[in-house]
Amino acid sequence: MPGIDETRSFLPLSIAVVTVSDTRRSDDDRSGDVLVERLTGVGHRLGGRTIVPDDRDAIVGVVEAYADDPGIDVVITTGGTGFTGRDVTPDSLEPLFSKRMDGFSTVFHHISFAKIGTSTVQSRATAGLIGTTFVFVLPGSPGACKDAWDGILAHQLDYRYRPCNFVELMPRLDEHLKRPSARADV
Repeated sequence: MPGIDETRSFLPLSIAVVTVSDTRRSDDDRSGDVLVERLTGVGHRLGGRTIVPDDRDAIVGVVEAYADDPGIDVVITTGGTGFTGRDVTPDSLEPLFSKRMDGFSTVFHHISFAKIGTSTVQSRATAGLIGTTFVFVLPGSPGACKDAWDGILAHQLDYRYRPCNFVELMPRLDEHLKRPSARADV
């Protein structure tokens, strides 16, 4: 049965939050606030928080900078996952993924469907790895951020969660860069 293994210690991560919006400011960024409250509330550290406009270059620049920072373990974006002309977050970030996390979108939509029905199809929530950094691309509504955190991220970003979680994978994400060639020169 999945759940928290109380014999394991909680390992705090450094998580950056990026709000993608042309209209949000720090005083009215409710989705960003939800994510910060949830991640710090369980003991993770806020590694950074940025509001960036719906602009491909700006989104890529901010997320790549966080992903390249060895002090950041996870980046969570909120906003820009819909279908309007300015919604370009998945289009901007998916090309950077070395590995896509298709299961994230599937589970997110399952959770969302239970709450908002077929309206969940209007989101292009996605996730993947940029280098060794997990990146989660969430819709811009506070409800969607709550659903993603409470239903997926709270568990997968907790080392104590069993049967498995992302935290225990982190030390091995770059093993392909460290491993010597399998070919033996004779």
